[in-house]
Parts: sequence; structure tokens; C-alpha cells
Amino acid sequence: MFELEGSIAVVTGAGSGIGRAIAETLAAQGARVAVADIDLEAARAAAAAIGPARAEPFPVDVADQASVDALRDAVLGRLGVPDIIVNNAGWDRAQPFLQTDRPFWEKVVAINLLGPIAVCRAFVPAMVERGAGGRVVNIASDAGRVGSTGETVYAGAKGGVIAFTKSLAREVARAGITVNCVCPGPTDTPLFRQQPERIQEALANAIPFKRIARPGEIAAAVAFFASPEAGYITGQVLSVSGGLTMAG
Repeated sequence: MFELEGSIAVVTGAGSGIGRAIAETLAAQGARVAVADIDLEAARAAAAAIGPARAEPFPVDVADQASVDALRDAVLGRLGVPDIIVNNAGWDRAQPFLQTDRPFWEKVVAINLLGPIAVCRAFVPAMVERGAGGRVVNIASDAGRVGSTGETVYAGAKGGVIAFTKSLAREVARAGITVNCVCPGPTDTPLFRQQPERIQEALANAIPFKRIARPGEIAAAVAFFASPEAGYITGQVLSVSGGLTMAG
């Protein structure tokens, strides 16, 4: 287990699913976690399950700049400058591209691409100014690496997250900050379970391991990138998909 004792982590979309698993994993390894979510009650429940000594809930809508700025001010005021930023908040609705419209595109891009950009812009300057390095881990998707039928705009946004990760990694390396990206494949989350059962089964059968990922398996990859052991790794993209996608 990696040791993160004494570090401060901000995890967006941490009220449930993968984000909650990430928050729990980082807290178990010693970090104090800002559990940030648009659903404040979910954030409170997740933080309570972790325990007040290790987690504190915060509201945030990553698609709203004022909300992101308020999160920054609250975290800096109550916890201090974070050592770890995990951009996990995301949203999509699977449907054919030709059935989508501009409001849908804008919502997908605002949450999945502009959200991580806004959160990084809010917190990274303080990390640079402090001069003690840090970790940024962006959660993209294998859809952004290889495409995904019915998720065309989402795939485009997540592809943007991958490119943003690589470029930001170059800019902040001199400050000792690493920026990496985890791309989950199909994962057992409430959103995944909303899909028709036949689609769930088809996805599981397409994976060499014949099962979908558990949220904790995604969290383990994030914890590695957040750890001291990953201090010389930056600008990298790690697929956690059970071998569903094996493209470089």
C-alpha cells in the first residue's frame, strides 16, 4: 500500500461510484480528502463513511466557474493547499450522435472537458506557488482513446482530457507536479447499471476477463499515480479496462 500520510487530496465526483472509491482509497492510505460532488448529500454520506478525521464534504458543479472557485476557496481555507487533485466528475447519456443537439453537446463538454480544466486552473497555481510539487490525476475514458458507439461527443471530450493532461504535464513539470490520466473501461457504477441488461452483458462478454471493473480497481490506478513511487511518471495514459482495449 502506498503511503500518503499527511497529504491533502481533492476528488471531484466523489459522492458515489468510482469517485467514492478513489476518495476511500486515498483516505485509507493516509490522505485527508475533500469529497467534492454536485450532490452534497452524497458527498456528506461518502465523507461520513470515511470518517471526519480523513474526509470532509464540499459542494461543486464543475461546469460552473463560480462553483469551482468557491470549492477552491473553501478547500484552501479549511484544509490548505492540496497535494493531489483528482478530476473524476463526469456525465454522459448514450445515444446516436445524429439524435443529439447542441445543448447536449455543450453539457457533455462543460462537465467532462471544461470541468477538469477549470478545477486545474483553480488549484494548480497554489500548488506551483507552494513549491512542493504535487499530483494531478484526470479520469478520462477508453472512449477517448479508441472511440465508442453512442458516445461520440463524450469520446471527443474525454479525448480532449487526454490531450490536456499531456500538455499540462509539460507545463508544470518544472514545479515538480505530475499530471497523468486514467482511462476506465466499463465499470460497475450506478450509471452503468442504468443501461439495459443486454448491453451490460454484451460489454462484460467483450472483456477478456469476462467481467466489468470494480470501482476499487480504478481507484488503485489513481492511488499509484498519486503516490511518491510515481514521482517520475508524467503525461501518461493508463487504460484500466480488463484488456477490452489494447491500443497504444
